[in-house]
Amino acid sequence: MRTASPSDVRPTRAEIDLGAIAHNARVVREVVGEGRDVPPAVYGVVKADGYGHGATAVARAMESAGVEGLCVALVEEGIALREAGVKLPVLVMSGLYGPLGMDEAVRANLTPVLYDERVVERAIAWRGDAPVDVHLKVDTGMARLGVTSESLPRVAAKLAEAKHLRVAAVMTHFADADCDDDAFTFEQLRRFELARTVLRAHGLHPPMAHAAASAASFRVPSSRYDLVRAGIALYGVAPFPNTAPGLLPAMRLRTEVIALREIDRGAPVGYAGRWKAPRRSTIATIPIGYADGFFRRLSSDAEVLIRGARAPVVGNVSMDLCSVDVTDLAKRHGVSVGDEVVLLGTQRGPAGFGSIRAEEIATRVGTIPYEVLTAVSRRVPRLYVNGD
Repeated sequence: MRTASPSDVRPTRAEIDLGAIAHNARVVREVVGEGRDVPPAVYGVVKADGYGHGATAVARAMESAGVEGLCVALVEEGIALREAGVKLPVLVMSGLYGPLGMDEAVRANLTPVLYDERVVERAIAWRGDAPVDVHLKVDTGMARLGVTSESLPRVAAKLAEAKHLRVAAVMTHFADADCDDDAFTFEQLRRFELARTVLRAHGLHPPMAHAAASAASFRVPSSRYDLVRAGIALYGVAPFPNTAPGLLPAMRLRTEVIALREIDRGAPVGYAGRWKAPRRSTIATIPIGYADGFFRRLSSDAEVLIRGARAPVVGNVSMDLCSVDVTDLAKRHGVSVGDEVVLLGTQRGPAGFGSIRAEEIATRVGTIPYEVLTAVSRRVPRLYVNGD
């Protein structure tokens, strides 16, 4: 039996511009290298399937742009990259959950992050054929993962005796780097420096330090150290509000009009009839819904692009479909079954040029752009392009 291709099934897909990802990587490298004789290494964060873009494809695009390494959350994510042939160093930031975590990570040539005393003890108890590099995470105020200041002297003493583990780097993570007030970020930097002093006092001298993700990489030069972990910026989303310095969004979520109908004034649309036509209206049906990552919260509170112009989503978004009021657009420019509909990204058409960014959708939903991108479900095919 022939396997159906995405084009046989429905026109909904996420178009991923690998050229934009490579461009964004170059932008990040330029920013973090400013004023440095030796610029920090850039590690691209590809956890959560590359923020919904497809980890393997974007990892290769980042590598082509000179990114020196990758970050994942889970050992399984790192193994998947290795099985796909990705050779870059891969840092596993939070995934050593079970007793086999070290074995699996080392077997796949991944670099584990040791993030609390229990995980450190498990790594010390592990024995392999040769010494392995690890990164040690310290908690400077995120209160999530990281060795605490209270336990750090004990941990440092134990690691100094563990000859089969090489502490190649010490790291931390900022809680407020995307906020306008940098006071707590600088307090975390102060605590990080104190932690480094404790490590040195116990005979540990990690050759590298890293703290900055996307926001701090752009905003706080003193946080760049030897390595930055660039995530959301590589996908073209502003790492802090209202700013996207030279970044290009990499995901374009599109579908097509599959049905058109005329309804009378007062006629309800969608489940529960929450929206009623204020006049005789033309309604377009599009094959995308909350099962695809187009949030139900966007019911009657979103816009899409058709023929280069915006048109409002009306009625409740359902699992597989939603409705768009194209009355005015149809009168001015005509709307037909098969017309492209863009829910995220740009579109040029006879009505002009339009753009809908992840930041806008996040504001409407009451979330953050990270969730908008990672919410695009696996049943939405990814189509990779390498645009300009």
